[in-house]
Amino acid sequence: MFRENLKKALRFYFITDDSAPALEPLDQVKIAIRAGAGIIQYRNKSFSSAHYDEAAAIRDLCKCNGVLFVVNDNILLAKLLNADGVHLGQGDEPPSAARKILGSDAIIGISVSNTDELNKTDLSECDYLGTGPVFATGTKKDAKKVIGLSGLKSVAKKSPLPVVAIGGIDALSAPSCFIHNAAGIAVISSISMSSDPLSSALKLGVACSCSPRSFIDSPWDCENGPGEFGLIEILLKDLSSNPAIMVPPGDDACLLAAVSNPVVTTDTQREGFHFRLNWQTPEEIGIKAVEVTLSDLAASYAKPISLFINLSLPSYVSVGMVEEIYKGALKALNKYDCALGGGNISSGSELALDLFAIGEGKDNIFPKRSNAKQGYGLYCTGPLGLARAGLELLKNNDMDFSDLVLKFKFPEARFDAAQILAESGIDCVMDISDGLSGDATHIAKASGITIELDFKSCPINVSLLSFCQKYGKNPEEIIISGGEDYELLFACHPHTYKLIADKIKTSFQVGRCLPFNGEHIISPFRTASFQHGRKS
Repeated sequence: MFRENLKKALRFYFITDDSAPALEPLDQVKIAIRAGAGIIQYRNKSFSSAHYDEAAAIRDLCKCNGVLFVVNDNILLAKLLNADGVHLGQGDEPPSAARKILGSDAIIGISVSNTDELNKTDLSECDYLGTGPVFATGTKKDAKKVIGLSGLKSVAKKSPLPVVAIGGIDALSAPSCFIHNAAGIAVISSISMSSDPLSSALKLGVACSCSPRSFIDSPWDCENGPGEFGLIEILLKDLSSNPAIMVPPGDDACLLAAVSNPVVTTDTQREGFHFRLNWQTPEEIGIKAVEVTLSDLAASYAKPISLFINLSLPSYVSVGMVEEIYKGALKALNKYDCALGGGNISSGSELALDLFAIGEGKDNIFPKRSNAKQGYGLYCTGPLGLARAGLELLKNNDMDFSDLVLKFKFPEARFDAAQILAESGIDCVMDISDGLSGDATHIAKASGITIELDFKSCPINVSLLSFCQKYGKNPEEIIISGGEDYELLFACHPHTYKLIADKIKTSFQVGRCLPFNGEHIISPFRTASFQHGRKS
């Protein structure tokens, strides 16, 4: 998650109270989320298997509302719940163990009571500190000595990480914590033990400058909610007609108008592998899923006709979230005048979209990877490596190069360039999804040749160059390994390319096709393919 987004979430931090006599933890969380809390910590010192459903319900509520969910102390429970992270005390397992078990993207917090503890604590695997008690509190029976506002300020000034103040804080004392350098405040009893929990929570939200939520989204409930068919009706209620669809979604199958030279492609987008809900909004996920699926049709010179989406929905997904995914998908489909033909919805352990697209190919040409010939040049329709850099920025919580992040979030199927290549008779084309090295290898193997990569003509984007300077990376290696750029890679005679270059101004040469010499790729730089199957 972006570092700035984490700091924003930490502003209003709520910790569940399993000892509150009148308010169950799930109801506490609903109130805190409604008041604007950005992060919820599940704390239950007497946790047993009987409490699992409670913890899972709180996780689901957090996830479908875009609120971070962390578990107190218990690393394995955090892993089991697929939580966003864990908060550890000084006597718990070390942050290094949490990082090893939960992964590089988990949020890890640790409690530090004073500057002495801060100096003794290894923060290399941590993302934030919890400091206190700032004021006297009766919630924690084992609370340490009150450190006061001066103690909070001392820790905050020395800490390289954002500091969350905890202990006896309410709406009246919260502003003083921010004045003394706290990045956020964590509360328990000021909500859980309040005579009017919602009023107290809303006042805390105001004190933290957090906007209340007028509506709390609830997880999709296959049994008690609208159900599969009800959800399908919701998604299709505003679907416009399209002449390509003779029988629209709603029946057992979709009847398409006659399609000459049908071209079929499929793609899969899975949470944790292709996207993350803390990186992309549901609408953005829908847009990208369609663009990358249709990109294969562009590389096949096929006009997009219809697309089908199969959704796998885990427990934490809400109806609103699914509607947003479809909103994005329809936005991308309308861009290419492609119809939604239907799909399927089922429950699953992870959010996933399986897409199936149908296009209409040209009568006289269908480009193939096996059509590259000795003496041809290898060319690309646009800049490479930008999406890969954007992905690295997301992983590093870095907001310095937003244009690169947008390239990862919003690839575009290059139908415009495909039209020019088709008119020029280019019969060796593929889209670049696995990176230049990986996709050039596909062409070389299929064509039985050796491709020598050459970057003399390769333009390097200014932001990409700055990114590489910041992180000590070689821009050519980023360009080679790339991934998810979805530009078109094509091979043709150099004389033919001269004519194409005048029409596709962003195109450039990336290599030459040579007789096979025992190796499919020759490169002046280290090569590595982008792996879609590796969890982000």
